[in-house]
Amino acid sequence: MGVAEIIPGVSGGTIAFITGIYEELIESIKSINSYGIKLLVSFRIKKFWSHINGPFLTTLLFGMIFSILFLSRIIEFLLTDHPFKIWGFFFGLIIASIFIIQKSINNKKLNLLVYFFVGLFLASYISLTAPSESSEELWFIFLSGALAISAMILPGISGSFILVFISKYEFILNALNNFELSILGIFLAGCVVGLLTFSRALSYLFKKFNDPIISLLMGFLAGSLIKIWPFYEVLDTNSKNEPIYTTPIFPTTQQNSEITFFIIFCLLGIVGMYFVEKRLNSTDSNK
Repeated sequence: MGVAEIIPGVSGGTIAFITGIYEELIESIKSINSYGIKLLVSFRIKKFWSHINGPFLTTLLFGMIFSILFLSRIIEFLLTDHPFKIWGFFFGLIIASIFIIQKSINNKKLNLLVYFFVGLFLASYISLTAPSESSEELWFIFLSGALAISAMILPGISGSFILVFISKYEFILNALNNFELSILGIFLAGCVVGLLTFSRALSYLFKKFNDPIISLLMGFLAGSLIKIWPFYEVLDTNSKNEPIYTTPIFPTTQQNSEITFFIIFCLLGIVGMYFVEKRLNSTDSNK
């Protein structure tokens, strides 16, 4: 799940689902409630630990932290030195995710296309009009953490994808690699709040409106591909000469090598996601 959460397009929630720990994960998160807090403040530690399924959560957490720390520097290097390859790979992963999560729709009806196009329009509009550089205020970093962690229970969407969409992926990755504790502390605080609040709301929505929500997410993923399209024209920059507003463009003939790398790694992302899902599904069916 740690590997999935740091790569846009691969959902930690999907990994949890197809490896058989999804239900236990959601129930464990839900157990961190008022009763659990009451046990903690009254120093009934053993009962609190059992109530929240502590061994499961800590094992999962440390596994995710290890994976994230191991991969973060590699991905930052690739984003800096091989942007067309890594964004092409992410592009392919997200395309594959759209087709994978549609399998979660129970009753495929024509009216679900309405939700798909609503998601497509919203994500496309935001991707085209929102600045490439988002706020670095503490409140926004906190909100970024809350939104990113909530994606843990969304099949097909990873927390890192949410960070890419709100232009905070490279910012948080850089803070992680440089151990900027002031930023990471606020981000993690947002993660905790998001896990205890948004996750409950999302869990309820999936139980009540699974098919419309999945269709909306598919449209959202499709529209957000604009956000990670690496061929763009810079419209405005900040004082550091970093892009603030950009617009996607078709690559030029002078970018033949970049186009080739982008297409190859996009296909690798699609094929890789297909084989990972096929392998995990076959493992799950053999249990």
